Amino acid sequence: MKERESTPLPSRLYFVGAGGIGMANLVRYYLRHGSAVAGYDRTSSDLTRALEKEGATLTYQADPANIPEAFRNPTETLVVYTPAIPESNPILKYFRENGYEVIKRAALLGRITRHTKGICVAGSHGKTTTSSMIANILRRSKAGCTAFLGGILRNTGSNLVLNESSEYSVIEADEYDRSFHHLRPWLAVVTSTDPDHLDIYGDETHYLEAFTRFTELISSGGYLLTHTGLKYRPNPAEGVTTVTYSGGAEGDWHAEDITYGEGTLTFTLAGPDGIRIEGLSPGVPVEINIDNAVAAAAAAHYAGATEEEIREGLKSFQGAKRRFEVWLDGTERPGGPVLIDDYAHSPKEVEASIRSVRKLYPTRELTVIFQPHLYSRTRDFAEEFAEALSGADRVIMPEIYPAREEPIAGISTETILSRVKSPEKSYIERKDLLIAIKNSNFGILMTLGAADIDRLLPEISRILKGES
Repeated sequence: MKERESTPLPSRLYFVGAGGIGMANLVRYYLRHGSAVAGYDRTSSDLTRALEKEGATLTYQADPANIPEAFRNPTETLVVYTPAIPESNPILKYFRENGYEVIKRAALLGRITRHTKGICVAGSHGKTTTSSMIANILRRSKAGCTAFLGGILRNTGSNLVLNESSEYSVIEADEYDRSFHHLRPWLAVVTSTDPDHLDIYGDETHYLEAFTRFTELISSGGYLLTHTGLKYRPNPAEGVTTVTYSGGAEGDWHAEDITYGEGTLTFTLAGPDGIRIEGLSPGVPVEINIDNAVAAAAAAHYAGATEEEIREGLKSFQGAKRRFEVWLDGTERPGGPVLIDDYAHSPKEVEASIRSVRKLYPTRELTVIFQPHLYSRTRDFAEEFAEALSGADRVIMPEIYPAREEPIAGISTETILSRVKSPEKSYIERKDLLIAIKNSNFGILMTLGAADIDRLLPEISRILKGES
């Protein structure tokens, strides 16, 4: 394998959009390595306040006058931004117009993969949980890892795992804006290629081509671990070992002897050359995690984790926040409801989450609150979202969360809701959701989506526990 490059760490970095979940782990990484870090974000949050306590100098006003003096030398400061920041942002414009090196967050991660063995997990869904599982296995193993995750690993309370002596980095490879093309993986996992971000790619063909390009970036001597049945065409370089996986019976790596019982899930991992690891039990025991656990175990195996380290790493995995996160398990009071939150924001993710809840609680009524994320995604996948949501007994939907987008004429929550076939369905504005929840009874209440519905969960939890 080609020797990894040695890249000096920047002495000063300024992060535009520092409070984003994917930016914050880089802020923490460079702070821990002794770099001076400053940045801007639109609003203060628990995460930005934590970053400030750890040593970052942050501002919440988009005024170049607030850039600290120590970061005003273009030859000493590397500027990193997230695509969520508009080009019109005055601070970003200042840096561009004054001779600074300005790079995307993904390009900075790419630099890290050039001097580590990057284990990069890509896919339209499953990548946060899979990369978090890999990180949890490796951080507890002799191999170790540094990990940059797209969610908070509940085992550590952080989206960064840091091990300065390990040669491995675990990175969630985001396909939005073709960001993952900056990476140079040693091992790549492709979990899924269901079309998404068509506002960027235009159509499914170009979306799939982006994944093909991603596989071409794997270093010779490395590995491609790809889910069975995907539409894209992998095209790794000569010298890359390609293997397939699935949570079913297919693939070079796959699950056998799957059993459910008393809130647990166990399976046997079967791999190439007669590999068998029995008694694997993911710490978050839902059906959608079988695929993720197979991929994580296989990736950890190639990184040198032992059978017992894989078993213990999966068993101890507490999940990533907002990835099938159980807020209430129904035992808080007699006959109490279950409250689950999941980041599911593609039709297949929504369908898989609902199916998993049905398997765990087959006799309980399921109510889903789904907050659509983006006008374009609503427009492009209305039929598919409606079909997936129809697996719930009751569906509640607030207004679309626009994020970076302007409204699209004729597209609203009703675009999906009118097609939902559940026995009960309703549109309730986000500002009225808490009142509606107070006036309802639930067996299981599940909040879904990539928007900001999670900010209501502490109050929803108190209501369901009878405390509010």
